[in-house]
Amino acid sequence: MTEAKPDLLGSFGGAGAFDAHHPPARELVDDCVHCGFCLPACPTYSLWGEEMDSPRGRIYLMKEGLEGEPMSASLVQHVDACLGCMACVTACPSGVQYDKLVEATRQQVERRGAEHRTRGQRLLRSAIFALFPRPERLRLIRPLLALYQRSGLSWLVRPVLARVSPTLATMEAIAPPVGPRIPVPALVPAVGARRMTVGMLLGCVQREFYPGVNAATARVLAAEGCEVVVPPDQGCCGALSVHAGREAEGLGYARALVDTFSAAGVERIVANSAGCGSTMKDYAHLLADDPEYAERAAEFAAKTRDISEVLAELEPVAPRHPLPMTVAYHDACHLRHAQGVRAQPRAVLATIPGLVVKEIAEGDMCCGSAGIYNLTNPEPARELGDRKAANVAATGAELLVTSNPGCLLQITDALARQGREMPTAHMVLVLDASLRGLPPGALRG
Repeated sequence: MTEAKPDLLGSFGGAGAFDAHHPPARELVDDCVHCGFCLPACPTYSLWGEEMDSPRGRIYLMKEGLEGEPMSASLVQHVDACLGCMACVTACPSGVQYDKLVEATRQQVERRGAEHRTRGQRLLRSAIFALFPRPERLRLIRPLLALYQRSGLSWLVRPVLARVSPTLATMEAIAPPVGPRIPVPALVPAVGARRMTVGMLLGCVQREFYPGVNAATARVLAAEGCEVVVPPDQGCCGALSVHAGREAEGLGYARALVDTFSAAGVERIVANSAGCGSTMKDYAHLLADDPEYAERAAEFAAKTRDISEVLAELEPVAPRHPLPMTVAYHDACHLRHAQGVRAQPRAVLATIPGLVVKEIAEGDMCCGSAGIYNLTNPEPARELGDRKAANVAATGAELLVTSNPGCLLQITDALARQGREMPTAHMVLVLDASLRGLPPGALRG
């Protein structure tokens, strides 16, 4: 009898969990020595104490899949339960690239394991991705949401949604107050001598529900001598899709964004959303197999910076006015862990006279937003949000500051649910208030 030869994945007869298109790499799986340093950093292990809901447990399931075990409900369940916060990447002393492993595994789950999800779970994911990466569709629901918020019916609707659907209850609870749209011009000239030309990402949720953040980002960059190019026809960066394993969809968005900025003639491409910036910086990896886009994607990724990185890179020239208040700074996971950007936001805030920045206990622990996680896994997301809100409140700060719209939505809801009177704001709004000489009350209101 002829001995069976292993296929490209190391399984036999093609019966393993993964197909041959970018499975989790065996050499990366083997980097894990199961030391356990990731365990206290992992939010789901912290919640449940379940080995298979830790990074090393999930890596063990990936290894089984590479060695011939079929795609199973257990693998799908434990991978879906992962927030993708990448705290384990920061904590790992062996340099295990869990981010690459879980991304590859999620793509496999989307292609080969979706039947292990319930019909309701599949419909929910389809609805999420039909709406949230589509700013033109988000724009259509703005007036409906504004009408609902003005109606004052939330006291009646919320208890019903909580019984009917935790996901719908979460969506209703985290929705921010709908304010006026604030368009950003296609070109914002530098104030004074031009020091740099930058392109600016508008985002999807940021564009439609936090438009003031984009307007403030353009003002701050211009005040620091940047000419800001804002292509009006730009779409989604693909972050939500890529992080959820929807490869073809995510890469389609990525290609379109590369096309949009290719002729912009900018030195930097600025993101003010941590999740977006994380994916944009990864375009070189994501589009490496595409001969038409590989080189341009690499150039795009090399130019991409978080807003705090650009501001920290430039020596401040715009006068800061005192802003006497105490804030607590929350590190968005895809900024702190995925991008390794931790010092720069604090350095930017440190340039503001009178501002006191307090650190939050368990600062490296996810708030539970994690892209679409608080919609697909509302119960653990709520636990993590409550935990984060309690730690934020314990700082005694007057304002919670962060750099990601998802975190703002999640923590604002958690603070309100606990009856804590603490407003929240994007980091760039704090700097903008200082540059414009606004009082602290402008941020608290």
